[in-house]
Amino acid sequence: MKKNIIPSVLLVLALYGLSSWTEAETSEDLTANFTYGDPEIGSINALSFGPDGILFVGDSKNAMVYALDTKDIDEKANGAEINISKFDEMVASSLGTTADKISIGDMAVNPKSKTPYFAVSMEDGATVLLRMNGEALENVSLKEISYSKISLADPIAVDAKSKRDRPLRVWAIADLKFHGDRILVSGLSNKEFASTFRSIPFPFTDSQDQTSLEIWHAAHGKYETHAPIKTFDVVSLNNQDYLMASYTCTPLVLFPMSELENGKHIKGRTVAELGAGNSPLDMISYEKEGKQYFLMSNSNRPVMRLDYEDIANFKETLTEPVTEFYVSTGVPYDNLPFPYVQQMDNLDDTHVLYIQRTGNGELVLRSRPTKWM
Repeated sequence: MKKNIIPSVLLVLALYGLSSWTEAETSEDLTANFTYGDPEIGSINALSFGPDGILFVGDSKNAMVYALDTKDIDEKANGAEINISKFDEMVASSLGTTADKISIGDMAVNPKSKTPYFAVSMEDGATVLLRMNGEALENVSLKEISYSKISLADPIAVDAKSKRDRPLRVWAIADLKFHGDRILVSGLSNKEFASTFRSIPFPFTDSQDQTSLEIWHAAHGKYETHAPIKTFDVVSLNNQDYLMASYTCTPLVLFPMSELENGKHIKGRTVAELGAGNSPLDMISYEKEGKQYFLMSNSNRPVMRLDYEDIANFKETLTEPVTEFYVSTGVPYDNLPFPYVQQMDNLDDTHVLYIQRTGNGELVLRSRPTKWM
């Protein structure tokens, strides 16, 4: 899901969503191997912006990652204030249908133009990409666009099912983010240890690294290798980058990025159990009063705020079961008064944009200053 991630020495740039591309590298360099036409996207399961208006799309149905040249490169310092009620009705109306026939799967803000983009699934299975244009929505053509794409190696099978007979192919790509000059992708593979993390160089070549993952899941009281990372970020601790990942039932796990090598199987360090019966949805970072924080939205919990210093100072590894449903342990966090936030992204360096289902059932799209979070 959503923004560029780079080491903490460039934190200010990271909050603006900038990449580590040099000034000499231009949009033309990055898109030199792009093709114009129909990329044949089957689904949009995750969105993340890279440099110069390039939007990365994770497609679980086709087990592909696409890079789309949106040509949305007019730079703005700040995003516009947004407060839209009945947002699902607005989306549906722009597509000539009703709210019960659409689903908003993901949202990403272009860090250059500050324009929000939305992945929408239609009742008939069609996938649509929309973006804000002032106070209106406009369609981004997925039939006539400049693009590049790469197939995932060893994706989970199309007909794979869980022990509860639920389809697993949707988790071929659970989340993706742009980091440095690579696309980081979490999801499931067809290997014995299905939980997989991929690192794909961009511009795309035939190269991609994949690592299988293992975690201690305190709420389940066992080690697991088949659950996909649902959302993640990258955090620098003691001058070393770590993948900070969260899974269903909300364990928080750290993996050293230096150990995520192709063909390896590594075990993460579980640093928090944030509550069973919940699935994390989005994770973003921001800075307030000189301190770094992380926000995580959830299916059945309010937005959680984690302090970077608490993560950095927590040296233990959780290895004991947590059996009570609402009990949390490990790295502390704060519950913010924002339940049922479905999507989040940084609108600019001082505002967060989010989609929330309110207590009266209304779906809203709102921006909020980070100083209030």
